[in-house]
Amino acid sequence: MKHGPWRLIFMGTPQFALPSLEALISHGEEVLAVITQPDRPRGRGQRVTPSPVKELALSWKLPVLQPRSLKGPALAQHLTALGPELIIVVAYGRLLTHELLAVPALGFLNVHASLLPAYRGAAPINWALIRGERETGVTIQWMVHELDAGPIFLQERVPVMEDDNFGALSGKLAERGAVLLVQALERLRRGEAVKEPQPQEGVTYAPPLSREMRRLNWRLPAREVAGWIRGLDPSPGAYALWRGEVLKLFAARVKKSAGGAAAPGTVLGLSSRGLEIVCGQGSVLVQELQLAGHKRLTAPEFLRGHPLLKQVLD
Repeated sequence: MKHGPWRLIFMGTPQFALPSLEALISHGEEVLAVITQPDRPRGRGQRVTPSPVKELALSWKLPVLQPRSLKGPALAQHLTALGPELIIVVAYGRLLTHELLAVPALGFLNVHASLLPAYRGAAPINWALIRGERETGVTIQWMVHELDAGPIFLQERVPVMEDDNFGALSGKLAERGAVLLVQALERLRRGEAVKEPQPQEGVTYAPPLSREMRRLNWRLPAREVAGWIRGLDPSPGAYALWRGEVLKLFAARVKKSAGGAAAPGTVLGLSSRGLEIVCGQGSVLVQELQLAGHKRLTAPEFLRGHPLLKQVLD
């Protein structure tokens, strides 16, 4: 049994990590420092911007560290001097070294957005949508040097709804992950340190998404095309080429019609449900589009300025 707050270090970078950091603060844990990625150029103007986690940490006046490398003894020595009992990792974005893994007395806990051992890696939410999963979840796992292969502490299943995209599902999993993290810390306080080895069967991976992966293949069945669009919506966006320009597509639904004899990628017409585009089997309805350097528009708004009907997207 432990009385009083845990002495923690928090490691995280994107929006997904914010509910977990907020939960630790509101729950009264002692956050000794926050480690996040260095400030980077972001957005259209490529202005150097701090990560969401850094902005939140500074608003709470927490010490922030932004190491450009995790290698070498200096960072591990600095963190050891802080005396953390645990280090919490939520979408930090880099593999940990052996030196860092040895720092906290009790170990590292990671909030991972999948039902491990499924979708180990950097993009589990994207790939769950791309692959058409009807269920995903959140895992609290003890970290080891191998990628997302550590023992499981807690898991919670979350259904994937038909209208979920990356943004919506990420928000739900981030909130559930924060709740589950607090539950794990309470169980640890009671001396219940569960360490369930991951099954050997069912291991799948969720690698980072390259720009070329994001380009839509209209020869795929409509359900797979819709999965790619949903899995990359709102960011970074699945795209096709139209007249040599990058055209991002959002808010996709499957239409079960065969699309007639038109070639895959042909824009058939506009209905109240969206712009119909032919796939290898069936067609998809796309509700919003965005040309590179322009605003995201609804399908009717886009068509008012762009003659897309009967055109073929590449």
